[in-house]
Amino acid sequence: MEQKTTVISEAQLAQQQAACEQIKEYWMQQGIRPVAFVDTYGCQQNEADSERIRGMLAASGYAMTDTEEGADVIVLNTCAIREHAEQRVFGNVGALTHTKRRHPRQKIFLCGCMMGQPAVSDRVKHSYPHVDGVFSTHHLWEFPELLLRVLTTGKRVFAVADEAGSIAENIPVLRGNKLKAWVSVMYGCNNFCSYCIVPYVRGRERSRQPEDIIKECKEVIAAGYKEITLLGQNVNSYGKDLGLGIDFADLMAQVAQLEGDFRLRFMTSHPKDASRKLFDTIAKYPKICKQFHLPFQSGNDRVLKVMNRRYTSAQYLELVDYGRSLMPELVLTSDVIVGFPGETEEEFEDTLKLIERVRYDALFTFIFSPRGGTPAASMEDPTPKAEKNRRFDRLVELQNRISEEKHRSYIGKTVTVLVDGRDGDKLTARTDGGRLVRFEGSDELLGQFVNVTITDCTTWSLVGELE
Repeated sequence: MEQKTTVISEAQLAQQQAACEQIKEYWMQQGIRPVAFVDTYGCQQNEADSERIRGMLAASGYAMTDTEEGADVIVLNTCAIREHAEQRVFGNVGALTHTKRRHPRQKIFLCGCMMGQPAVSDRVKHSYPHVDGVFSTHHLWEFPELLLRVLTTGKRVFAVADEAGSIAENIPVLRGNKLKAWVSVMYGCNNFCSYCIVPYVRGRERSRQPEDIIKECKEVIAAGYKEITLLGQNVNSYGKDLGLGIDFADLMAQVAQLEGDFRLRFMTSHPKDASRKLFDTIAKYPKICKQFHLPFQSGNDRVLKVMNRRYTSAQYLELVDYGRSLMPELVLTSDVIVGFPGETEEEFEDTLKLIERVRYDALFTFIFSPRGGTPAASMEDPTPKAEKNRRFDRLVELQNRISEEKHRSYIGKTVTVLVDGRDGDKLTARTDGGRLVRFEGSDELLGQFVNVTITDCTTWSLVGELE
């Protein structure tokens, strides 16, 4: 793999803009207003990538649709983190043979993390002939040119070269949400956790220039967005490759001082790089949400070492304790893997003990899923699936109890929430800590910050009354 980050030049981006105009002219000559469907699997970074794909399609004259049926182009932005996600993608790709049969001019593209795996792109090439194009995350910026080539030649394209990755600024963006904006601060990962495919499919860590990030944040604030989430596979590594003396805490402080009525969030942090300075910054600025997603993955030090996480449970707990000493109201969430190869019952018990000790507001829980090409995929794994499922159920039961207890502590309190939608006869909103709140109110409140008194709760949400 080429290790040097590629910065896409203005000339290269101008070439893509020209391709957008050519695509627009292609459809105008046929008297057709084309429509596009973009479907996203996986994490927030994929969501941010899809917003750029939609932006390039809109610049090419496409209107967006929410269904595959009748779409002139379909783009599936895929996730490679777990086997189940890949199976879903292949199942859906297979089903698209029927839509293409009914709509022969339809063009189908696959992109995202799955397409960064040579075995996957080869499988698509040989087993899914109705797919017209494949591109990895490194080639997202080239999508207009790839689409133009397919439209004008009828030939399939595969842009999946293995490389360190690139940074391309000023790609058009069509955001999928009018209230909440994803802003990527960096791409890729250097950590190589033994179970994770991300460094292999998204390349090495590369940071955007701070002035470009600030510019984008100013634009979304001016456009009326009420919440900004700064994104990176490991945001705490931000700036290490720039040599500017600016780290992620410094960047957050700059964004938090921008004028406007908005909240600031971020994800995801790696515990080995999370600093006291980062917690100090969160505590200092009112616009930064008092929520921290800090994945611990396992409560056992031997397992953490085999995972190549490079911290101990004691070091992790020290971070948690420091954060809560500054912000007792801090909402903590995390990721945990159950059934990592070789994990014993006693080691799993250490994970339960850590959960009891920290008392997370919520957990994202997963049973270990081997990813081909990662060290963990070839590790001896003697634990039966039934035993892993039993452990998983125990963990979920524990966290559900803690989550409900946490939610009950909100009853009687008044909280400020951002109203972001409707679910039946209730409005939905999020607290500063990201907790879901449902309450009665009119649609005029959508997009506003309001005060709600919590009157009841469930394991997963809060119920309130408008003040």
